[in-house]
Amino acid sequence: MITELLSTTVLVGILASGIRLATPYLYAAIGEAFGQRSGVLNLGVEGQMLLGAFAAFYVTFTTENLWLGMLAAVIVGALMGLAMAFVTVSLHAEQGISGIGFYLFGLGLSDLLFQKLMGTVETVKGFSKITIPVLSELPIVGDIFFRQNILVYIAFGLVPIAWFVLNKTTLGLKIRAVGENPEAADSLGVSVARVRYFTITLGGILSGVAGASLSIALLNVFQQNMTSGLGFIAVALVYFGAWRPWGVLAGALLFSMVNSLQLWIQVLGIPIPSDIAVMMPYVLTILVLVATVSRVRAPSALTRPFERED
Repeated sequence: MITELLSTTVLVGILASGIRLATPYLYAAIGEAFGQRSGVLNLGVEGQMLLGAFAAFYVTFTTENLWLGMLAAVIVGALMGLAMAFVTVSLHAEQGISGIGFYLFGLGLSDLLFQKLMGTVETVKGFSKITIPVLSELPIVGDIFFRQNILVYIAFGLVPIAWFVLNKTTLGLKIRAVGENPEAADSLGVSVARVRYFTITLGGILSGVAGASLSIALLNVFQQNMTSGLGFIAVALVYFGAWRPWGVLAGALLFSMVNSLQLWIQVLGIPIPSDIAVMMPYVLTILVLVATVSRVRAPSALTRPFERED
């Protein structure tokens, strides 16, 4: 069995599915990175993903239009992001508690809507693979990287875009300034509230898209609590990546490859208890947080509400 796991065919399969499984991690974690760089911790990512996943699936199921499903996920994610921004920025609520509240809201509402509008598990025809001419024909590399669906390509393309925005633009400078010293940023004329509203809403949109990537691209199905903690792992990935897009990418690939490995272990029937295999990504989350949190410096104003002095 172990020999079969190390065969070229299986290794290529593990790597290809690992690239594909990194998609929801990347969308959710990059969105969360923007929010945290501006000083806001959003623990409601999981709830936003669940509502985005259901909205995308239900609209796609009823209209048979994948892009309308994506639009629904974007709208739902934006609304959840705006609500989170209002509670944390305008009302100055404690970010951790309000985030858990939004998670529970998303979990409960997605379950309720599923029961009332669907009632049973259905499937849709999701985004199909797009083969990149010439590159997809390359041995091994072509199968791993260049035979994926469009949401995978967009997710990986977001990484350099996010890096450029955060490090090479005026907007990125404002986001970083607000996350490090909102009082100083405010004294220079930067609207702390506006910046945080933007980043939290952007994070909500990307969390909604992350959910859609599960329900209409990876699994092509919706079921209760289908994210299974993925949103919380995305939050952990921001810490793992030290609030940098390239670090988030490295973390997303690490977790998705471990997840892909445990799936292949079950497919090949390797004699490892399935419960232990399923636990692997979550155990890795704990180990990574223990090893990295004390070694990286978070944005100075993270979780600290800002009240402008008149």
